[in-house]
Amino acid sequence: MTRPLRSGPLGSGGRGILTSVASSVLFGGIYFVTPMLAPASAESIWGIRNLITIPVIALALLAIRQWHLITEVGRRIRRKPVLLLGILVCGVLVAAQLWVFSWAPLHGRGMQVALGYFLLPLVLVVVGRLLYKDRLAWWQWLAAGCAAVGVGFELIRVGGVSWETLLVALGYPLYFVLRRALGIGHLGGMFWEFLALAPVAVVLLGLEIADGSATAANPALWWAAPLFAVASGVALMFYLAASRLLTMSLFGLLSYLEPALLMVASMLNGERIAAGELVIYGAIWVAVLVLVTGGIAQLRANRGSGSSEPPRDRV
Repeated sequence: MTRPLRSGPLGSGGRGILTSVASSVLFGGIYFVTPMLAPASAESIWGIRNLITIPVIALALLAIRQWHLITEVGRRIRRKPVLLLGILVCGVLVAAQLWVFSWAPLHGRGMQVALGYFLLPLVLVVVGRLLYKDRLAWWQWLAAGCAAVGVGFELIRVGGVSWETLLVALGYPLYFVLRRALGIGHLGGMFWEFLALAPVAVVLLGLEIADGSATAANPALWWAAPLFAVASGVALMFYLAASRLLTMSLFGLLSYLEPALLMVASMLNGERIAAGELVIYGAIWVAVLVLVTGGIAQLRANRGSGSSEPPRDRV
C-alpha cells in the first residue's frame, strides 16, 4: 500500500526531507569531529558505537511496532543454528564499515571513504542488474559508464583504487546481498548482527579503558566518546525515520547529501584532492549528477502520472 506524501502540517514528505537532511548533517558532523577523539583507537570507537547502536535499534523497532522482527530471527536461529554463522559474517561486514568510518578521519583518509560512498550507489545499480536482473534506465547505464571511466583511469594511473574506497563501494553490496540471501534484510536482522559482535566490542572498549593512555592524553574522552556514540545512534534513527517517510526515489536522491558532507568535513580537517585524483573524482561527480538528474525527472514523471513509489526501510 502506498503511503501518502502529505499528512499533518508539513506532510510526511516534508518531515521525511527534514529528517533525511538532519541525518546527513549529523553523520557529516560526526565525521568532522572524529579526529577530536584522538588518541583513542578506531577499534574502541567502533566498540562503543556498536554497543550504543543495539538499544537504538531496539527502541526504533519498539517505536514502529516491529519488535517481532527480532523474535522471528531468534526463532529461526533456534530452528537452524547455522544461521547464526551467516549473521556473524554480516556483522563483521557492517563492523568493517563502521570501523573505517572512524579510522579514516583519524588518519587523514576521509576523502577516500567519501569517494566510496559516492561510488556505492553506482555499484549497487550494477549488482542489481547482474544478480537480480533489475531493469535499468538509459541514464543509469550512462552514470555507471561515467564511473567506470573514472575507475579505469585510476587503475591505469596508479594500478588500483584505494582500499578504503573499495571497502565501502564493494563491502556494502556484499553485505546487502548476503542479508537478502539469508532473509534478514531488515532491522531485526541488524539487531542480531550488532548483538553477535557485542562481546568483541566489550573487549576492545575494555582494553582501551584498561590501558588508560588515551584517556590520560585526552580526558574529554570520558564524556566525548559516549556523546559521539549517542549522536551516531540519533543519526541512525533519523535515517531510519526518513526511509519510512519518503518514497524510494526521493530517499535515494537525498542520500547523496551525506557523502558530499563527508567530503566537506574531510577538507575542513585539512585533506585535499591530489591533482592526479581529479579525473576519478570528476567522473564520479558527473555520474552522481546524471543519477540525480535522471532520478528527479523520473520522480516528476511519476507524480505527473499520479503514481508513487512506496517508502522502504533501507536497513
